[in-house]
Amino acid sequence: MSHHASSVNPTPAGPASLGVAGLSPLSLFFAIGFIAMTAYFMYWGLDYTNHSQVMLFILATLFGVFMAFNIGGNDVANSFGTSVGAGTLTIKQALLVAAVFEVSGAVIAGGEVTSTIRSGIVDLSGMAVTPMDFVYIMMSALVAAALWLLFATKKGYPVSTTHSIIGAIVGSSIILGVMLDGSESALALVQWGKIGEIAVSWVLSPLLGGLVSYLLFSLIKRHVLVYNDEMDQQLKSLRQEKKTYKKQHKEAFERLSELQQIAYTHAMARDADVMSDHNFHPEDLESDYYRGLHAIKQKRGEIDAHRALENWVPLIAALGAMIISSMLLFKGLKNMNLGLTTLHNYLIMGMIGAAVWMATLIFAKTLKGESLDKSTFLIFSWMQVFTASGFAFSHGANDIANAIGPFAAILDVLRTGEMGSQAAVPHLAMITFGVALIVGLWFIGKEVIQTVGTNLTEMHPASGFTAELAAAAVVMLASLLGLPVSSTHILIGAVLGIGLVNRQNNWDLMKPIALAWVITLPAAAILSAIAFVVLRSVF
Repeated sequence: MSHHASSVNPTPAGPASLGVAGLSPLSLFFAIGFIAMTAYFMYWGLDYTNHSQVMLFILATLFGVFMAFNIGGNDVANSFGTSVGAGTLTIKQALLVAAVFEVSGAVIAGGEVTSTIRSGIVDLSGMAVTPMDFVYIMMSALVAAALWLLFATKKGYPVSTTHSIIGAIVGSSIILGVMLDGSESALALVQWGKIGEIAVSWVLSPLLGGLVSYLLFSLIKRHVLVYNDEMDQQLKSLRQEKKTYKKQHKEAFERLSELQQIAYTHAMARDADVMSDHNFHPEDLESDYYRGLHAIKQKRGEIDAHRALENWVPLIAALGAMIISSMLLFKGLKNMNLGLTTLHNYLIMGMIGAAVWMATLIFAKTLKGESLDKSTFLIFSWMQVFTASGFAFSHGANDIANAIGPFAAILDVLRTGEMGSQAAVPHLAMITFGVALIVGLWFIGKEVIQTVGTNLTEMHPASGFTAELAAAAVVMLASLLGLPVSSTHILIGAVLGIGLVNRQNNWDLMKPIALAWVITLPAAAILSAIAFVVLRSVF
């Protein structure tokens, strides 16, 4: 497969082309927009929180936005790494798609209620926690998780933002418990079963992602890519045969006497005329030359070069569309209470699948004249942009909660002065955090994009599409079964699954990444504990 990838892959964008060297106009635009948006939110938020604890509010906003910025640099980069690595999208295009879908996902479907992060991992009800202590717990969690993400992102390691924020909340809660009741009861606050589930997910997520993408890509490789390669070889050898045939004929023609040449030329002229009529019969041909050419043309007609693109690819695309739409219906849009029953959802998935099947089939037929390599690249590029967009929407809807959840809880306490069990998220906060995601992707996402898209294994649109689709399918399945998984770990597993099929994985790079996964919880917890002590002593 490597010849495919190399013939179409543009070189990965280097730092200069990312506009990092000497702020490019685009970087400047992002920076100014980001600062302006954050400033406007602060101005609005002071009113929203009735000007209580102004310094704390400003600091909390900075921590929250910083966390969202780093989610963009790590998680969003992770979602688009395969598209950039496969040469389907440039960094700027990926940014545009991410901007639209991530922010839409966050604003349209990003959890209205963010109670899970607060009650699921640490049980604070057993302790006399003051509302302000609760605010410090959430603030230190945000800044600690963000710092850990920033470190991992700079190293190019894709880590789980969910695990980062969970570890951070655990760290600051334990340290508060120690301060209030001593270490015994502090450890009892933590739901260790949930932490155990997270530990299980370190193994489960990449394994499931890898398994599904390995199976799916083996299928695509066997029925589409290998078939296309074989057809390509046959077409090449036919072109060679035709070339040789013409050369031999020319030599034979030159050996004829002048009279014979004249007679033969007349016969060939008549044959050329006969062949221009599509309904001619091969027996009408007089010259050996045209009879030979006709035989070669017949052989070419018998090679069904585009068969895989017309039979298999539309089916794969339809399956992909149904998985991505199921992810949106069951996961991305579930907070919107659209009143759709499960049957409705299945019918919508069926319609989308059928529409995509038809569209892909027609698209494949229009590519009949193109070279196979180019056609395969084009079709899978389209499919890949579709899967990446769906993945981004679902991601925006779910993972922005890692930044907005703790922040909404802080806002709620500052506004009401007490800890409610549920905090509504103002839309302006969602949009501000959405902007921070995109700016984070632009400024610090390139290392992670490089890791996921190029450094772990070589990507082609077909393999990039498979990795994203496999990851989406596993995320969907896991959320239906209630398994604790991380979309980051699943996608990395899926990328490695592709590498296994192609027998070209960079295992040396995987070691520090796996280590970073395991360190995420304790690292975020320790940072958060330190931040908590500092915050509590300062305020």
